[in-house]
Amino acid sequence: MSANASDTKNDTIAKLIEGPITGHLVSQTLPGIIGVAAIMSIGLVDAYFIGQLGNDPLAAISFIFPVSVALSSLGVGVMVGINSVVSRALGEGDEDKAQRRATFGIVFALACGLLLAACVFALIDPLFEVMNAQEAVRPLIRTYMVPYSLGFPLLLLIMGFNGVLRAQGEARRSSYVNISYAAANWVLDPLLITGAFGLDGFGIVGAAYATVAGWGVGLAFALLMVRQSDIRIDLSALKRSNLLDPAVSILKVGGPAAFSNAINPIGLSILTAIIASQGQDAVAGFGAAGRLQSFATVPLLALSGSIGAIVGQNWGAREFERAREAAIWAGGFCIVWGLGTAILLFAAGEWFGALFTDDPAVIREFALYIRVAAWGYAGFGVLIVANGILNAVDKAGFALTQSILRVFLVMLPFALLMDQTLGSSAIYAAELAANLFGGITGAALVWWVLGRVARR
Repeated sequence: MSANASDTKNDTIAKLIEGPITGHLVSQTLPGIIGVAAIMSIGLVDAYFIGQLGNDPLAAISFIFPVSVALSSLGVGVMVGINSVVSRALGEGDEDKAQRRATFGIVFALACGLLLAACVFALIDPLFEVMNAQEAVRPLIRTYMVPYSLGFPLLLLIMGFNGVLRAQGEARRSSYVNISYAAANWVLDPLLITGAFGLDGFGIVGAAYATVAGWGVGLAFALLMVRQSDIRIDLSALKRSNLLDPAVSILKVGGPAAFSNAINPIGLSILTAIIASQGQDAVAGFGAAGRLQSFATVPLLALSGSIGAIVGQNWGAREFERAREAAIWAGGFCIVWGLGTAILLFAAGEWFGALFTDDPAVIREFALYIRVAAWGYAGFGVLIVANGILNAVDKAGFALTQSILRVFLVMLPFALLMDQTLGSSAIYAAELAANLFGGITGAALVWWVLGRVARR
């Protein structure tokens, strides 16, 4: 390929290697905020309508929440892997390689979705028994998880297509996909959970039906958005190449990224099991507050999704200083947003808790969790942005290692050691300590990795 041909491809496809870095951060993150907010709103809407069914259904969804987040996080890992390898190929100016990797990524996403769905379906009962779910809520959990697990491959396909879109810098189209399945859920939740317009709802399983239907809508939008982008999914592209290259490239990043993203909700699942010893009110408050926390950190999650394409394209084009600049701006935003949000939630914890339930005991636990854990949002933001950067530059193993240490060296030992002394406060403080540790180690790793290459 000639230099001129490569330049042409970069001009038309690798959109993020020129122009102000701050402009790219804004243009890629703002649509992501809307899309991620839409996704996170699903959990809030679910919790709102399920809360109207009583404390048992609310406790059931609190047990389900970390498991569903862990499963979704595995899908995010697949998306990150596709994003990383496709964006670097575009930065190198190799459009054909980018198409091969994108096409293989979609096939890989579907295979992962089918495998995970089968595993979850088979393990529903033992999984929630290990999590100390009470006998009263286990039937509610199972009735939700059966349709959820069967529909799960649809979500993985959405993640795969979003990875292809994000790699091209198509944050706006990716947000359209997320908004489409969230909007479907908003409409269906009141109809299917509590009932409306003279129709009876299905209870907690209605939330699962709404979620799966929303995924179907989102997948249709994802297919449309990718067809309108520069990179098309073409199965014949796999026949023209050795499948080992895209397979190894995606697995090298996607495998560690999937587990790195899943470790935090796995840790939260264990915390949920620990807090179950404090009673059902504590579980319900912890779970509901976790939904609000997810929504409060939306800009940080959106930034962690957008940073990969920006750093990945510039890394592939060997624009190392631009990659470092993006990392610095992103880290600064995480600190400012995290601290500002913590101040707001600290002051209004009980008011937010009353939106989910009118039970005073649950509201007290909700407010306690928010007042303690919110001070770690800045660290959490730096952590997930650092992971996005490390995955983009093919250092997913570093991101996985520090995520493992954060949960198993800090979060869980702290919670287990202090649980008998501090009660539920120990669980909340453990999450705070883990987020502070993760933010510091993530920032140090990014500074070292990006600086080491720049000094060569």
